[in-house]
Amino acid sequence: MLSAATLTFRNRTYQFNPLQPLDISLPLAPGLDNVNCFWAEPVQIETIRVGDYVGSVALGGSTNYQRVHLTPHGNGTHTECYGHISPDPAATLDKCLNRFLFVAQLVSVTPQPQDNGDLVVMAQDVLSKLSLENLPEALVLRTLPNSLEKRTAHYSGTNPTYLEPALAEFLAANGIEHLLLDLPSVDREEDGGQLLAHHAFWQYPANTRVHATITELIFVPDAVEDGWYLLNLQVTSLVLDASPSKPVLYALRPVEGTVSFVEAPH
Repeated sequence: MLSAATLTFRNRTYQFNPLQPLDISLPLAPGLDNVNCFWAEPVQIETIRVGDYVGSVALGGSTNYQRVHLTPHGNGTHTECYGHISPDPAATLDKCLNRFLFVAQLVSVTPQPQDNGDLVVMAQDVLSKLSLENLPEALVLRTLPNSLEKRTAHYSGTNPTYLEPALAEFLAANGIEHLLLDLPSVDREEDGGQLLAHHAFWQYPANTRVHATITELIFVPDAVEDGWYLLNLQVTSLVLDASPSKPVLYALRPVEGTVSFVEAPH
């Protein structure tokens, strides 16, 4: 049975257990008891009926056959590319995301209240937990306090926490290509369309980071400690700027004197 694997990242060897995944996505289920933002309709699942056929075994059909109505940016965990802020029809996630395994660092941070009453994740609070000599490919942000209400929150109209644009600028300047966070957006809910953190992270349009992604509405349980992980960023092959996603972490443990057999591209 496969129980351990190794990888190298920036000349360091790490071990992880492929049989111990840590799913940090939120489920896409119908109804109101699920996370929702930006005034999206709740997820809906409809049984398909064609003539005498009914797509429900419970209702006498031979198979379950259902239609799903969802809004990637508003329902559950989702990953987006620069196409979110670009008119380019070719800027779709299926083209932008062509790797799915990344070395990630999980950081917990407490948002700071601003003079206008907003709660903002400040760049310095995050940078103080990173090493400039050893930065990850992906950054996973967990905001504190880490309430279970994040799993079912209805954020629309509540002006939820967002990021200081300087943090997005730092990530772009230092080659961190994937950002994951437990918030509805990196930007303020209503900011007049400026989307400063989105533009800073993707460096759009002057020097667009085509392969960079933002994953929003994750949930990292308290039992998952801050530290280094292998991230498996799973998405559907939607030809769209965003997709429902399933980010999965695997804890990385430094191993000294071990010859690795898998090397993480960087």
